[in-house]
Amino acid sequence: MKSILIVEDDLTFGMMLKTWLSKKGFDVSSESNIARAQKHLEEQRADLILSDLRLPDHDGIHLLKWMNQKGLSIPLIIMTGYADIQSAVQAIKLGARDYVAKPVNPEELLKKITEALQTPSAPPAPAPTPGNNIRKGDTAATANKDQAYLEGESDAARQLYNYVDLVAPTNMSVLINGASGTGKEYVAHRIHQLSKRSNKPFIAIDCGSIPKELAASEFFGHVKGSFTGALTDKTGAFVAAAGGTLFLDEIGNLSYEVQIQLLRALQERKIRPVGSNQEITVDVRLVSATNENLEQAIERGVFREDLYHRINEFTLRMPDLKERQEDILLFANFFLDQANRELDKQLIGFDDKASRMMLDYHWPGNLRQMKNIVKRATLLAQGRFITTAELGEELNESIPAPSSIALRNEETEKERILEALRLTGHNKSKAAQLLNIDRKTINIKISISRIELDGWG
Repeated sequence: MKSILIVEDDLTFGMMLKTWLSKKGFDVSSESNIARAQKHLEEQRADLILSDLRLPDHDGIHLLKWMNQKGLSIPLIIMTGYADIQSAVQAIKLGARDYVAKPVNPEELLKKITEALQTPSAPPAPAPTPGNNIRKGDTAATANKDQAYLEGESDAARQLYNYVDLVAPTNMSVLINGASGTGKEYVAHRIHQLSKRSNKPFIAIDCGSIPKELAASEFFGHVKGSFTGALTDKTGAFVAAAGGTLFLDEIGNLSYEVQIQLLRALQERKIRPVGSNQEITVDVRLVSATNENLEQAIERGVFREDLYHRINEFTLRMPDLKERQEDILLFANFFLDQANRELDKQLIGFDDKASRMMLDYHWPGNLRQMKNIVKRATLLAQGRFITTAELGEELNESIPAPSSIALRNEETEKERILEALRLTGHNKSKAAQLLNIDRKTINIKISISRIELDGWG
């Protein structure tokens, strides 16, 4: 039987956690502060430690440093409120195996515990040096310096990539809806990588940049001399993507005439290069993307309904960055990694005020805007951290003036949420309906308020 030590000063939550883990077959002990946890570890063994980040005498980082000094290589999972995730990641850099955000999801916690117990323990982490500092908002996901993209950890991101995992192995045509800068092309690439066509080409076409008179040539190719300027034969995208995936970005920008040609090619699975009498059989998986509402475009008569149904066997909606609060600092530090490499700088991260400013901003340009702002701030920064001064006027102007009324309302809001949860038996969907807010919003408010739910069965 594996033994788990819980370090938690909230006795009610700690007891609930201990009872639940005992039911799952673990030998569980609990302590309410760091000093008692240290004494426990000196006297008894533990296969895993589950520790709150904030404790009365010290924090979980203090416990990790002590364990490193003692040479104890016990996997440790940090439990933390949303507002302290930055500090939780510092713990990961010091050797913590993982962290879980409060309110804790029981299934997620059990999965992390199982993974931690199955993975061999790494040697204790060395004490941090000036060149090995943690950045605020960093995560294990951003530690891979070669990583080209970060998917995120928010509920919206998890749902999106769950859908990607489901649809990718099929041959269904996929339409990706989302505002500019939300990462539509990455998702298209990911669908291809996870598909049975991954060893074949991925060809991307920006439909918004193709002149109407050249669209047929881009899609289907042409033969030499077929029109003025056709000096050589050209292979079209359908043939170039044979056996693989054809990605049509901003498909709503195609002219009505080109839509007809595209529909015919998709229906017949045959194309004819411009100026040729020879038909070529093609086999491609189509993934399209748009930032337009194509159903409204159909109503206006500028997009064909039959083409819409042909390209839209499965729809993926890209969430805006403002809908992904938990991911904002993760992406900010991910882009800082990139900017440091590109600009040959060594910034550590964002200071507290800059982090709060980024969390409060509404990000109309989504990830593309954030990447540009972070790169500019990295160039301008003179110290080791990016401050509000480097983030620029557009973010500064977005921060509302402090309001004493708003501060007084925080506790009232928390009480309303707690009451709604009590009335609905801790059903967050029903509580959200009762409060006239969506479930995503109530999840964020619960996390920020550090409300812990008795949702353990």
